[in-house]
Amino acid sequence: MDFLARVSEGAAGKPGDKVAVIGGGDVAFDCARSALRLGSASVLLVYRRTGAEMPALAHEIKEGQDEGIVFNYLTAPEAIIDDGKGKVAGLQCVRMELGEPDSSGRRKPVPVKDSSFKILCDSVILAIGQAPSSIVDKMLPGAKKNSKGLPEVNSETLATNLPGIFAGGDIINGGTTVVQAVAEGKRAARGIHKFLD
Repeated sequence: MDFLARVSEGAAGKPGDKVAVIGGGDVAFDCARSALRLGSASVLLVYRRTGAEMPALAHEIKEGQDEGIVFNYLTAPEAIIDDGKGKVAGLQCVRMELGEPDSSGRRKPVPVKDSSFKILCDSVILAIGQAPSSIVDKMLPGAKKNSKGLPEVNSETLATNLPGIFAGGDIINGGTTVVQAVAEGKRAARGIHKFLD
Protein backbone atom coordinates (compact mmCIF):
# COMPACT_ATOMS: atom_id res chain seq x y z
CA MET A 1 0.00 0.00 0.00
CA ASP A 2 2.93 2.36 0.68
CA PHE A 3 4.19 1.81 -2.87
CA LEU A 4 0.76 2.49 -4.38
CA ALA A 5 0.37 5.62 -2.24
CA ARG A 6 3.69 6.92 -3.61
CA VAL A 7 2.55 6.06 -7.15
CA SER A 8 -0.72 7.99 -6.72
CA GLU A 9 1.20 11.00 -5.34
CA GLY A 10 3.62 10.91 -8.27
CA ALA A 11 6.47 10.27 -5.84
CA ALA A 12 7.41 6.72 -6.91
CA GLY A 13 10.32 6.20 -9.24
CA LYS A 14 11.15 2.95 -11.01
CA PRO A 15 11.18 0.31 -8.23
CA GLY A 16 13.90 -1.71 -9.97
CA ASP A 17 14.75 -3.43 -13.25
CA LYS A 18 13.68 -6.90 -12.12
CA VAL A 19 10.76 -6.67 -9.72
CA ALA A 20 9.16 -9.53 -7.79
CA VAL A 21 5.67 -8.86 -6.43
CA ILE A 22 4.53 -11.30 -3.74
CA GLY A 23 0.78 -11.87 -3.68
CA GLY A 24 -2.18 -12.71 -5.87
CA GLY A 25 -4.87 -10.16 -5.06
CA ASP A 26 -5.94 -6.95 -6.74
CA VAL A 27 -3.35 -4.93 -4.81
CA ALA A 28 -0.58 -7.25 -6.05
CA PHE A 29 -1.72 -6.64 -9.63
CA ASP A 30 -1.93 -2.89 -9.05
CA CYS A 31 1.66 -2.98 -7.78
CA ALA A 32 2.91 -5.17 -10.64
CA ARG A 33 1.23 -3.13 -13.35
CA SER A 34 2.42 0.13 -11.77
CA ALA A 35 6.01 -1.17 -11.68
CA LEU A 36 5.85 -1.94 -15.41
CA ARG A 37 4.45 1.51 -16.16
CA LEU A 38 7.22 3.11 -14.10
CA GLY A 39 9.81 1.47 -16.35
CA SER A 40 10.76 -1.84 -14.71
CA ALA A 41 12.09 -4.20 -17.38
CA SER A 42 10.43 -7.29 -15.91
CA VAL A 43 7.85 -7.99 -13.24
CA LEU A 44 7.30 -11.43 -11.77
CA LEU A 45 4.23 -12.15 -9.67
CA VAL A 46 5.01 -14.79 -7.03
CA TYR A 47 1.93 -16.65 -5.78
CA ARG A 48 1.74 -19.70 -3.51
CA ARG A 49 -1.34 -21.24 -5.13
CA THR A 50 -2.39 -21.70 -8.78
CA GLY A 51 -4.14 -19.17 -10.97
CA ALA A 52 -7.47 -20.88 -10.25
CA GLU A 53 -7.22 -19.93 -6.55
CA MET A 54 -5.94 -16.41 -7.16
CA PRO A 55 -8.23 -13.86 -5.45
CA ALA A 56 -7.65 -11.05 -7.96
CA LEU A 57 -10.51 -10.12 -10.26
CA ALA A 58 -10.46 -11.96 -13.61
CA HIS A 59 -10.00 -8.74 -15.61
CA GLU A 60 -7.00 -7.75 -13.43
CA ILE A 61 -5.33 -11.10 -14.18
CA LYS A 62 -6.04 -10.84 -17.93
CA GLU A 63 -4.87 -7.24 -18.15
CA GLY A 64 -1.75 -8.12 -16.16
CA GLN A 65 -0.96 -10.93 -18.59
CA ASP A 66 -1.55 -8.62 -21.54
CA GLU A 67 0.84 -6.03 -20.07
CA GLY A 68 3.63 -8.59 -19.65
CA ILE A 69 3.55 -9.68 -16.01
CA VAL A 70 5.15 -13.11 -15.63
CA PHE A 71 3.49 -15.52 -13.21
CA ASN A 72 5.29 -17.91 -10.90
CA TYR A 73 2.55 -20.06 -9.38
CA LEU A 74 2.90 -22.57 -6.54
CA THR A 75 5.85 -20.62 -5.19
CA ALA A 76 6.32 -19.32 -1.65
CA PRO A 77 9.11 -16.91 -0.69
CA GLU A 78 11.21 -17.93 2.30
CA ALA A 79 13.64 -15.00 2.47
CA ILE A 80 14.85 -11.93 0.63
CA ILE A 81 18.45 -12.38 -0.49
CA ASP A 82 20.78 -9.49 0.35
CA ASP A 83 23.67 -8.61 -1.99
CA GLY A 84 25.92 -7.94 1.03
CA LYS A 85 25.57 -4.18 0.61
CA GLY A 86 22.00 -3.82 1.89
CA LYS A 87 20.31 -4.17 -1.49
CA VAL A 88 17.99 -6.87 -2.80
CA ALA A 89 19.65 -9.56 -4.92
CA GLY A 90 16.80 -12.06 -5.10
CA LEU A 91 14.27 -14.24 -3.35
CA GLN A 92 14.83 -17.63 -1.74
CA CYS A 93 11.70 -19.63 -2.55
CA VAL A 94 10.18 -23.07 -2.18
CA ARG A 95 7.81 -24.90 -4.53
CA MET A 96 4.33 -25.60 -3.22
CA GLU A 97 1.61 -28.14 -3.92
CA LEU A 98 -2.06 -27.90 -3.03
CA GLY A 99 -3.35 -29.89 -0.08
CA GLU A 100 -6.72 -29.96 1.66
CA PRO A 101 -8.99 -26.88 1.66
CA ASP A 102 -8.38 -24.30 4.41
CA SER A 103 -10.95 -22.15 6.24
CA SER A 104 -11.42 -19.98 3.13
CA GLY A 105 -12.39 -23.03 1.07
CA ARG A 106 -9.29 -22.79 -1.10
CA ARG A 107 -6.84 -25.68 -1.14
CA LYS A 108 -4.02 -24.99 1.30
CA PRO A 109 -0.51 -24.69 -0.19
CA VAL A 110 1.99 -27.16 1.26
CA PRO A 111 5.79 -26.93 0.73
CA VAL A 112 7.37 -29.56 -1.51
CA LYS A 113 10.32 -31.21 0.24
CA ASP A 114 13.79 -30.26 -1.07
CA SER A 115 12.39 -27.83 -3.65
CA SER A 116 14.14 -24.58 -2.62
CA PHE A 117 15.30 -22.33 -5.44
CA LYS A 118 16.27 -18.70 -6.06
CA ILE A 119 14.62 -15.98 -8.10
CA LEU A 120 16.93 -13.18 -9.20
CA CYS A 121 15.46 -9.72 -8.72
CA ASP A 122 16.58 -6.31 -7.53
CA SER A 123 13.32 -5.23 -5.91
CA VAL A 124 10.56 -6.96 -3.91
CA ILE A 125 7.08 -5.58 -3.31
CA LEU A 126 4.99 -7.30 -0.63
CA ALA A 127 1.27 -7.38 -1.43
CA ILE A 128 0.20 -10.29 0.75
CA GLY A 129 -2.75 -8.94 2.65
CA GLN A 130 -3.95 -6.12 4.77
CA ALA A 131 -5.06 -5.89 8.36
CA PRO A 132 -6.53 -3.00 10.29
CA SER A 133 -4.00 -1.01 12.24
CA SER A 134 -3.68 -1.88 15.92
CA ILE A 135 -4.50 1.76 16.63
CA VAL A 136 -8.17 0.87 16.02
CA ASP A 137 -8.28 -0.95 19.37
CA LYS A 138 -6.99 2.20 21.04
CA MET A 139 -9.39 4.46 19.13
CA LEU A 140 -12.47 2.26 19.58
CA PRO A 141 -12.20 0.69 23.04
CA GLY A 142 -15.31 -1.35 23.71
CA ALA A 143 -16.31 -1.72 20.07
CA LYS A 144 -18.06 -5.03 19.45
CA LYS A 145 -16.08 -7.15 16.97
CA ASN A 146 -16.93 -9.98 14.60
CA SER A 147 -15.15 -13.35 14.31
CA LYS A 148 -12.40 -11.72 12.20
CA GLY A 149 -11.68 -9.12 14.89
CA LEU A 150 -13.19 -6.30 12.84
CA PRO A 151 -15.74 -3.83 14.22
CA GLU A 152 -19.36 -4.94 13.84
CA VAL A 153 -21.66 -2.37 12.26
CA ASN A 154 -25.34 -1.97 11.49
CA SER A 155 -25.65 -3.03 7.82
CA GLU A 156 -27.89 -0.05 6.94
CA THR A 157 -26.28 2.82 8.84
CA LEU A 158 -22.75 1.42 9.46
CA ALA A 159 -23.07 2.49 13.11
CA THR A 160 -20.93 0.58 15.59
CA ASN A 161 -22.24 -0.32 19.06
CA LEU A 162 -20.54 2.86 20.31
CA PRO A 163 -22.91 5.86 20.17
CA GLY A 164 -21.94 8.28 17.39
CA ILE A 165 -19.20 6.06 15.97
CA PHE A 166 -19.56 4.80 12.38
CA ALA A 167 -17.17 2.64 10.35
CA GLY A 168 -16.78 1.51 6.75
CA GLY A 169 -14.29 0.32 4.16
CA ASP A 170 -11.33 -1.89 4.99
CA ILE A 171 -11.81 -1.55 8.73
CA ILE A 172 -15.10 -3.49 8.58
CA ASN A 173 -14.44 -5.87 5.71
CA GLY A 174 -10.71 -6.52 5.89
CA GLY A 175 -9.92 -4.96 2.51
CA THR A 176 -11.90 -5.24 -0.70
CA THR A 177 -12.32 -2.56 -3.35
CA VAL A 178 -12.22 1.21 -3.36
CA VAL A 179 -15.67 1.20 -4.98
CA GLN A 180 -17.09 -0.70 -2.02
CA ALA A 181 -15.37 1.63 0.45
CA VAL A 182 -16.81 4.70 -1.31
CA ALA A 183 -20.30 3.15 -1.29
CA GLU A 184 -19.93 2.43 2.43
CA GLY A 185 -18.76 6.00 3.02
CA LYS A 186 -21.97 7.28 1.41
CA ARG A 187 -24.08 4.83 3.44
CA ALA A 188 -22.30 5.90 6.64
CA ALA A 189 -22.89 9.57 5.76
CA ARG A 190 -26.63 8.87 5.53
CA GLY A 191 -26.42 7.01 8.86
CA ILE A 192 -24.58 9.94 10.48
CA HIS A 193 -27.17 12.38 9.10
CA LYS A 194 -29.95 10.28 10.65
CA PHE A 195 -28.04 10.10 13.94
CA LEU A 196 -27.64 13.89 14.07
CA ASP A 197 -31.31 14.61 13.28
